[in-house]
Amino acid sequence: MNWTKTLRLASVFVVIFIAIILSFPLNEKINLGLDLQGGSHVILECVDTPNAPVDNDAVNRVLEIIRNRIDQLGVSEPVIQRQGAIRILVQLPGVEDPEAAVDLIGKTALLEFRNEEGETQLTGAHLIDAKSSFDQFSRSIVLIEFDKIGAKEFGEATKNNVGKVLAITLDGKEISAPVVQEPILDGKAQITGKFTVESAKHLAILLRAGALPVKVEILENRSVGPTLGRDSISKGVKAGIVGLILILIFMLIYYKSFGLIADFALVVCMILIVGALAGLKATLTLPGIAGMILTIGMAVDANILIFERIKEELRLEKTFRASIDAGFNKAFRTIFDANVTTLIAALALFYFGSGPIKGFAVTLSIGILASMFTAIVVTKIVLEVVAAKFSSKALL
Repeated sequence: MNWTKTLRLASVFVVIFIAIILSFPLNEKINLGLDLQGGSHVILECVDTPNAPVDNDAVNRVLEIIRNRIDQLGVSEPVIQRQGAIRILVQLPGVEDPEAAVDLIGKTALLEFRNEEGETQLTGAHLIDAKSSFDQFSRSIVLIEFDKIGAKEFGEATKNNVGKVLAITLDGKEISAPVVQEPILDGKAQITGKFTVESAKHLAILLRAGALPVKVEILENRSVGPTLGRDSISKGVKAGIVGLILILIFMLIYYKSFGLIADFALVVCMILIVGALAGLKATLTLPGIAGMILTIGMAVDANILIFERIKEELRLEKTFRASIDAGFNKAFRTIFDANVTTLIAALALFYFGSGPIKGFAVTLSIGILASMFTAIVVTKIVLEVVAAKFSSKALL
């Protein structure tokens, strides 16, 4: 075996090693979707009010604000999408406190500063930052900062209310009623109240993301338990293992030594898929597991095409090495066309689909690329190494 073949074979094992390293620890690298680990399923509806009618632009703005809030909440791979004209679907995988999450995404979050007569002196329209912190007594507070326009308005509001209460309200509910001691001209202030660490954090998220432009009502708030997810994972894994074992046995019986090479390529394919999912920190859904199982069949199909072409060349009494080259050349176009068309369909599913459909599309796309690599590169390299040491009669 020359140095070129040795280098190519070594590169394959390097790729396998990298995929294995990326995969561990698997439970920390791959996120589970709502259908596998449970979470919260919420449907919101935008509602007309006299001061804020619902239109297409308002619903789109609500969608973006809710997305910003959830992103800051740190939920892994949420599903946030519009349903119909005025409804929004929100799915939050792994959320332990769905009520708190619903409270966060459903609030209008209109911040107002009101004088003793109840007149609004200032709103949070010009707020540029909000973050949770602690005061000198270790109590949770929220620090806020306004832009130049807001700082000027806040300065005027505090100047006009020195020695008076300037109540801070959120969605009309008073959360703090401090007495203004002196004008605050730098545009920075703190909101105090009966906050826990978590509630202060949530308020800061609400204020940073901005107020919803219209009123939002919760039509459905359903918790999805993880029990179904555990059963789904178990059944999906069992189906994958059984399918893999049956295919490995079939290839060994029908193709003998060639089948052993195909089995090696198939195992490599599965390692690469898991490594890619872990490296991308992708979200695995039940359809995603189905995509992985589907990939097993596609990977074997490519190897069968290659082996049949090689056997045809051998029947023409060509040398083993020449048969391998001719077999791969003839099978390549068919494999490439079949996989590219499937990849286009997977990309269309990813672009137009949502939630579990996207999970299926991602897994299928990765599986297609991995199966093409193992069939065209890994299988050929191993066959070339074997051809250098054995004859075709010893393998078939």
